[in-house]
Amino acid sequence: MDRIVVAYVLYLLISIPLTVLVARTLSKHGRAFLAEVFADSPGLATAVNQLLVVGFYLISLGFVTLFLTSHAEVPTAREVFELLSVKVGVVALILGAMHLVNVLVFNGIRRRHLAPPAPQPAPLPYPGMPQAPPFPTP
Repeated sequence: MDRIVVAYVLYLLISIPLTVLVARTLSKHGRAFLAEVFADSPGLATAVNQLLVVGFYLISLGFVTLFLTSHAEVPTAREVFELLSVKVGVVALILGAMHLVNVLVFNGIRRRHLAPPAPQPAPLPYPGMPQAPPFPTP
């Protein structure tokens, strides 16, 4: 078997389980965030969690497959491992960045949902009447 094919197989054998591990971690712990946010609608929390996980899988596995190819010559086993370390390292960094983005999304959803509602402006006494400017404080 050609060494580059061995590098491709090893790359996929490392990258795909790594992607699955990160996605499962996001799903498991993201569910807790979303359950708190959507306490009145647990079905919605589950649905949002699944949609985020599916999106994560699509983007991650798409990147892994696009990053698979290489035009490098790998005549020795050492060069196979060097190529593999660069590819797996880049995938790990991308997965880490995506994980961080997902955590920030979960936190943003949680904050928006738990924030007190913004005060509504007082209605005008009758339509067309201009609102008086606020009086300066002494």
